[in-house]
Amino acid sequence: MTHASSNPTLPQKDSAAGRQKRVGQLATARTQYAWASDNANLPGVPLANVVPANDKPTLPWFILVIGIGLEIAHNLLEIKLSQMGDLADESDRDDIEDTQNSLRKIETSIRRIARDHGQHSGINFFTQTFASVENFLENVAHGKDLLTLAARADELKALVDTIKVEGMGHDAEGHRTIEAYRALFASLAVPGIAYNFQDDDVFARLRVAGPNPVLIKGIEALPANFPLTAAQYQSVINGDTLVAALADGRLFLLDYAELSILQSGSYQGIPKFAYQPMALFAIPPGGTSLKPVAIQCGQDSAANPIFTPSDVASDKWGWDIAKFVVQVADGNYHELFAHLARTHLVMEAFTVATHRHLANVHPLWALLVPHFEGSLFINNLAAGSLIAQGGPIDHIFGGTISSTQSAAVRDRLAFDFQTRMLPNDLTERKVTTGSKLADYPYRDDALLVWKAIRDWAKDYIETYYASDADVTGDTELTAWATDVQTEGKVKGFGAISSREQLIDTCTMIIFTGSAQHAAVNFPQKDFMSFAPAVTGAGWEKAPTQQAGHDRQAWLGYMPSLQLALEQLNTLYLLGSVHYRPLGTYLSNDFPYPDWFRDPAMTGPNSPLAHFQAALVK
Repeated sequence: MTHASSNPTLPQKDSAAGRQKRVGQLATARTQYAWASDNANLPGVPLANVVPANDKPTLPWFILVIGIGLEIAHNLLEIKLSQMGDLADESDRDDIEDTQNSLRKIETSIRRIARDHGQHSGINFFTQTFASVENFLENVAHGKDLLTLAARADELKALVDTIKVEGMGHDAEGHRTIEAYRALFASLAVPGIAYNFQDDDVFARLRVAGPNPVLIKGIEALPANFPLTAAQYQSVINGDTLVAALADGRLFLLDYAELSILQSGSYQGIPKFAYQPMALFAIPPGGTSLKPVAIQCGQDSAANPIFTPSDVASDKWGWDIAKFVVQVADGNYHELFAHLARTHLVMEAFTVATHRHLANVHPLWALLVPHFEGSLFINNLAAGSLIAQGGPIDHIFGGTISSTQSAAVRDRLAFDFQTRMLPNDLTERKVTTGSKLADYPYRDDALLVWKAIRDWAKDYIETYYASDADVTGDTELTAWATDVQTEGKVKGFGAISSREQLIDTCTMIIFTGSAQHAAVNFPQKDFMSFAPAVTGAGWEKAPTQQAGHDRQAWLGYMPSLQLALEQLNTLYLLGSVHYRPLGTYLSNDFPYPDWFRDPAMTGPNSPLAHFQAALVK
């Protein structure tokens, strides 16, 4: 089925013949969508055993991704050309020219396909059905071009892998420089973070509007293993006391204890390090925004003294190193937990269960399936290459690949569906709109989107479920919920017995697959493509004293320029693919017709129209 039914029905309200047809359709779906939990790189995580044909990428998606890949390839060539300069021999120049010619051929092919199929920036302009021979032939041509795009993508990846950029990033004295990291963006725009990431206010801002805005937590008492003194606090926050700040609810903590599972690894024989720091922030009296107060670079306070902000030359670089330690921990927490485990891997469970237990004439199948687009394909790639031995995570991040994989697995299996619902999560972390943390863009934007999604889910569900009895009488829904909990291993997910419960459930699924993923995915380009700002490993042990460091010591904690470039390539790609906006419901089968066909859901005054208007607002 390429789109939702024009007459969705609950199983108990279907005809006998309809119920029989549903049984047959679901039996077929279960052969296509089967559970597997034996992936070598994510052992124990429930995944689809294969990626069904219906879950392969669309032509517009391929065009977008290849376009971004071409940007990365051109950037690599620019770096290589700048390195070679006038010293390049004839063989080197021939190699560059061959690569440029290959890129031009790929670009020409992509432009032709985009032009022929009316594609522009991933937007499809075909709305016709296959009622004519011309449309049938168009469909055949589309299929061939889709194969061509897949081949071009493979060619481009192989081409990028051949562009070797080496020996970068040192000044005349052999020292590494921040300017060298910026120079990695040879033909790409240098992100703004590259110029202000050392500022304390920017460091604090990343907690509430950066790649990982979901860890900051209000506290009422200092942890026992974080012995900040009253004098240390007052030296940072003038005119305030530690006791008053705690009593007023103005202290907030980042605690990376969950990263203790990571075992520091190595790269090409060079040790690298994963850290588990703690960082304290405060809202000054009368203020609205976080200010960094103190950092402890490990969980053991006996071995890790507390560092505080300082402009004193002997202490300044120690403070900057401590901030870098936090950013390394944040990069791991973001990529392994907030991004991979709590969006990608959680959504996989709902994708598989939905196809296995909700018939394609079920109204919830129609509501949820568009939000799963790409999940199985992308997750399969991530499990097979991104988080595999020898992959980018293995190279860039501090832990051994086995401990890194174990960390992602443990976090995914510990994910609690109820606790992680946005309102519940904010309450648990003591950062609701009523808290002293007034400046929290993630929270404020997320709540607006959450409400829009919940209103849409409510209007939709109440259209098809007249009462709570319709919910409890829905046998497919019951089987679906059981499968999510048991085979999908989603904690906090149980039987659904009311419309309100079902509305919250669907809101959470849609939010996780759209807004929440966007919040942690797209900042990878703007913040994490620049390694000195956020990266996955430190290249020195955590400092044990604040004094005695200098700029070169600080730079020594950063990855090599080669690894920084690998990070740039990987995260620029992952954070750049803006495909279909929330509220845009199209089939992922050519020619991508409108997804919803039930008149109850379409039209100028329909629930869908209200949802789209709410998102615009």
